Amino acid sequence: MSLRLILIRHAKSSWGSPALDDHDRPLNDRGRLAATAIAGWLADRGHVPDRVLSSDARRTRETWALMAPLLGPDIPVDWLGDLYLAGPGTMLAALRRAGPAGTVAMLGHNPGIAHFAGALLQTAPAHPRFADYPTCATLVADFAADRWGGTLPGSGTVVDFVVRRDIMD
Repeated sequence: MSLRLILIRHAKSSWGSPALDDHDRPLNDRGRLAATAIAGWLADRGHVPDRVLSSDARRTRETWALMAPLLGPDIPVDWLGDLYLAGPGTMLAALRRAGPAGTVAMLGHNPGIAHFAGALLQTAPAHPRFADYPTCATLVADFAADRWGGTLPGSGTVVDFVVRRDIMD
């Protein structure tokens, strides 16, 4: 059996209210368009999660709210405070607790998500934006494992990687 991870950085957020706490920043217009475009790209390729693990920040919640209608509005979502600005170790721990879902989507933030993506893979994709993992960047990776609890760094194989500019002007 194999497992699939869809690793998504939240869409572009707004800096329009400097007094607003970082956790509460909403998406901007470009981010809303990108979230929908990435969801369409995932759906077109059949990359649909059985479960979502997400930071509980407003921008990750809004990103998923725009993606869900295209991927499945009834997909269970776990809003996890420990994924807010999490590092790779925290992200791996959350993934290992994902239960029986064969395909898991995880939404998070940089720089942690970029480091996590790089640490999970046997070989990084040749894409020039992989290392900096811009907003809405999405990695799809497979793992030769039968449960998420056994997921090891360096064991993932890239299936797909995309950034907003690859599919939008």
